[in-house]
Amino acid sequence: MDYFIGIDVGTGSARAGLFDQHGKLVANHSRAIQSWRPRPKFVEQSADDIWSAICTCTQAVLRESGIASESIKGLGFDATCSLVLTDAEGQPVTVSPDGDDAQNIIVWMDHRALQECADINQAGDYPVYEFVGGKISPEMQTPKLLWLKKHLPESWQRAAHFFDLPDYLTFRATGSLTRSLCSTTCKWTYLAHEADAGKSGWHDGFFTAIGLGDLADEGYARIGTDVRPMGEAVGQGLTEQAASDLGLLPGVAVGVSIIDAHAGGIGMIGMPDQAGGATPESLDNRLALIGGTSSCHMVASNDKRPIPGVWGPYFSAMIPGLWLNEGGQSATGALVDHIIFNHGATEAMIKASQEADITPYEVLNQRLAKLAGDQPLHTLTKHLHVCPYFHGNRSPRANPKLVGMLSGLHLSASLDDLAVLYLATVQAIAYGTRHIIDAMNDAGYQIDTLVCCGGGAKNPVFLQQHADITQCKLILPDEPEAVILGSAMLGAVAAGAYPSVQTAMAAMSRPGQIITPVESAQAYHDAKYQVFHRLYADQCAYESIMQAAASTK
Repeated sequence: MDYFIGIDVGTGSARAGLFDQHGKLVANHSRAIQSWRPRPKFVEQSADDIWSAICTCTQAVLRESGIASESIKGLGFDATCSLVLTDAEGQPVTVSPDGDDAQNIIVWMDHRALQECADINQAGDYPVYEFVGGKISPEMQTPKLLWLKKHLPESWQRAAHFFDLPDYLTFRATGSLTRSLCSTTCKWTYLAHEADAGKSGWHDGFFTAIGLGDLADEGYARIGTDVRPMGEAVGQGLTEQAASDLGLLPGVAVGVSIIDAHAGGIGMIGMPDQAGGATPESLDNRLALIGGTSSCHMVASNDKRPIPGVWGPYFSAMIPGLWLNEGGQSATGALVDHIIFNHGATEAMIKASQEADITPYEVLNQRLAKLAGDQPLHTLTKHLHVCPYFHGNRSPRANPKLVGMLSGLHLSASLDDLAVLYLATVQAIAYGTRHIIDAMNDAGYQIDTLVCCGGGAKNPVFLQQHADITQCKLILPDEPEAVILGSAMLGAVAAGAYPSVQTAMAAMSRPGQIITPVESAQAYHDAKYQVFHRLYADQCAYESIMQAAASTK
């Protein structure tokens, strides 16, 4: 039997999964990756550290599975949409004020370029804005590039290549400068639908207006001139050096890469539900929710649907031939962790976790069940409300300057208090998902089903609250590691095992558990959803009051 490896690089770790041709996971392994935070809002990583972690993981899955390297026919990569700098020889170029070349990645969540982002969004009326939800985000690459040019001019001049991290990985694996249609379209303002019509895809006027005209003058050589659809074979496959690093054979097929959330999308959005369900050609009712440090909300359609505050519409950026809209929340798993690990009862939670040999989340879930007793668990938060914008709002408000808020605190910090605050935070995240779904449905979608993967999909409280708050059915994939499965699908397509991404999706993914919403919870959550919106309105009112005060000085 032929086998394929999917490699995923998230914010905190790298993973490799070895799958058979039917999408069954044979072995997987993960390893933490290092991050630096030299200043507030700065988050940096190292391409060499990430590559080392990938190689460790790939070698480990081969050992653990007992599968011979000769049986590995294809390899796919996904990663966060982080910005990587290298010189002409592929060596790292620093992005850090510390000046260390090892730190050559600006991580997706880095918000150093807020001012540059604001400047770009005031640059004029250009077609690119229509295809990013109306505003460029600081999580995209043009603000980061402009920051580098302004603040680290030496690095700007030294850099021969600016890569999205998924494309850097295929470069490191094959030596090819091929860029992914997913990365360039979603994060670099490449207009795939124009390229599909025979135009360039890059807009010279936009790059000139925002202060990056030198990239246009260079013919976009440093950011990509060979843009290919996901799953297409890259170059001649693995180079001898990369094959040696990974423990594989030279020439193994490598698929054009994809962003991590989008890998989760193709890993599960096309699977049938138990009643037959949707197909990759009919997905108007289906949203892929990929949860982790942040969350992404992916929907696909035959039609172009501009949605204010929601990224896209992107043509062929996830499923070839379909338009993608991408909502998201900048902090979900990161927000929950921030809340529970920075509380007066954190030590008590950790102690209980260690004594019972369960996760801190399980400790809190058990505590909630005990607190609820005979009453519905969700009602514990009746007087406690959370605005979840601790790292700004990605969608649909598209405002990175928004902040988090808590309403309803008491002068106590017990483990019970922490459990209820944790629940209120999870609910706030789910209200944010409902807000995104509302915006999508207003644009023509008919979303009634969420297909879910990622860290949140392993937490029953997270899942049930999302079902109840959105009043949508949730489908979990039979293979919970849907992100690395999506990457493995790209390797399978590149190797010729399947003729297209769509056929790989249909053949390699299957549904698992189905979670249905509790209808009796709807009235409660409708009321809390009003509070969710009121918290935002109040925050805007506070800002207006303080701006008025500042203007009178």
